[in-house]
Amino acid sequence: MTHPKSVAILGAGAWGTALAILAKENGHKVRVWSRQGSQTLGEVIQGANIVLSAVSMKGVRTIVSQLQSLPISPETIFVTATKGLDPQTTCTPSQIWQEAFPSHAVVVLSGPNLSKEIEQELPAATVVASNVATAAESVQLVFSSNRFRVYTNSDPLGVELGGTLKNVMAIAAGVCDGLQLGTNAKAALLTRGLTEIVRIGVDWGARMETFYGLSGLGDLLATCNSPLSRNYQVGYQLAHGKTLAEILAHLEGTAEGVNTTQVLVQRAKQQNIPMPITEQVYRLLQAEITPRQALLELMLRDMKPE
Repeated sequence: MTHPKSVAILGAGAWGTALAILAKENGHKVRVWSRQGSQTLGEVIQGANIVLSAVSMKGVRTIVSQLQSLPISPETIFVTATKGLDPQTTCTPSQIWQEAFPSHAVVVLSGPNLSKEIEQELPAATVVASNVATAAESVQLVFSSNRFRVYTNSDPLGVELGGTLKNVMAIAAGVCDGLQLGTNAKAALLTRGLTEIVRIGVDWGARMETFYGLSGLGDLLATCNSPLSRNYQVGYQLAHGKTLAEILAHLEGTAEGVNTTQVLVQRAKQQNIPMPITEQVYRLLQAEITPRQALLELMLRDMKPE
């Protein structure tokens, strides 16, 4: 390894902690900030070459505005590892970061990364994407190891949307498994789910092929097939008759898919994009229909070519 970097990680949840361990193991100087911690945000980011945000979606704007009042070197790279959408503006986290820091490089980190597996030192791969290739390469060097393979990409929006939108499909997949509908049904669901993600993602300005990579299809497969996924758990437990409020009260961490579904439905309506699976997940979360009804409606849609 060449020069050790100074890395500030904002957010001490499972994901922030897992990323902190990876950077530390590579010999970098890592400081972690959390709301409960004793260090101020200013102390944690002081002299940082890389500031990585792993806070939940609802915390992004607060963190960004706090950082705007602090002295930050123009060379500092911001990395966002949050999967969500802003309910007010439908902006992605990287769009919020870039708007606040227009002259800084912003990198998106996203992939099929269940943090519990990374903590167990199981092998994984991820994607770092930026409009500034050198920034993505710097971040790649900080986190790459023999158990965590990091690929670079030049479509940050696509990489970010893949990770965000698949959480909606993970809720649907959890319902599918909770109702014990079998492998055929789930394969059909995920394939059509990916079609919806691509449809809205391309309209948003992302590149189609990004969604067939690790941060799209890869993350979809990991999240939709794992009881470790919080979004999957939401769907699974809804299928077992629990209410959304009950489920969220007992969930460790945030299931970003719940908020993402609402924002996505809003955006799909604005852009006039048909998203039948997302629509049913939304109605299910609003308790307008039961899990069985949601599924039946998808099966009974008008016949059409694929």
